[in-house]
Amino acid sequence: MSADSPKTERLHAFSDAVFAVVITILALDLRPPHAPSLDALFELWPTVISYMVSYLFIAIVWMNHHHLLRYASAATPRLIWENFAHLFFVSLLPFSTAWIASSRLAPLPVTVYAGIFALVNATYLLLCWEAVDRPAIEEIPARARMKMRMRSLTTLLGFVAAAAVSLQHPMFALALICVCLAVYLKPQVATGHAPRPASEDTTTPQVVRHPSSGTERCPSSPESRPQQRPNRPA
Repeated sequence: MSADSPKTERLHAFSDAVFAVVITILALDLRPPHAPSLDALFELWPTVISYMVSYLFIAIVWMNHHHLLRYASAATPRLIWENFAHLFFVSLLPFSTAWIASSRLAPLPVTVYAGIFALVNATYLLLCWEAVDRPAIEEIPARARMKMRMRSLTTLLGFVAAAAVSLQHPMFALALICVCLAVYLKPQVATGHAPRPASEDTTTPQVVRHPSSGTERCPSSPESRPQQRPNRPA
C-alpha cells in the first residue's frame, strides 16, 4: 500500500454512525400499549417479534462488518461504494420492520422484509470479495476464504427462500430468517482466525544448545550472551 492510500478509519467511523442511527430509528418506532392491561400488551406481539429480529440482525451485521473491515488495508473506491450499498440496504430495515409490525406479519411485508435481508447479505458478499479475496491479502488461507464465500452464499439462498415462502407462510419465513442469522453469530468461524495486527511479531526465536552445560537457550536471552570478565591488574 502506498503512502497516499486512504486509510479505513473513516470508513469504520462512518459505518458505525450509520448503524447507530438505524438502531435509534428502530427504537423510536416502539409505541406503548393503548391501555394499561396485559391484553393490550399482548396485542403488540408483532411489534415485539419484528423489533427483536431486526435488532439481532443489525447487531450481527455490525459485528461481521467490523470483523471483515479489519482485513482491508486501504479504503479503495470499490470498497467505499460497496460499503455505501451495504449501508443503504441496512438503512431500509426500520421501514420494513414498522411495516410488518403494523400489518401483523402480513405476507407481502414479510416478503419485502426478507428481500432486504437478502440484499444486505448480497452486498456483504461483495465486501468479502474486495476486503478478503484480493491477491494482496495473503494472511487468510484459501480454505478459509472458501468457507466465508460458502457461508455467505448459503445464507443468501436462505433469505431468498424465506422471501418466496413468506407469500404463503410468513411465520415460517420469519423462523427461516432467524436460522440464517444464527450462522453469523460468530464471525471468526468463517475465517478460522482473527486478523493479526500488523505490528505483531510472528518470528520464532531459534534455540541453541550451550556447548559446555548442554542446556538450551535462546540467542536473544540475557543468559545466552557471553559475559565479559573484568581485566585483572598485573
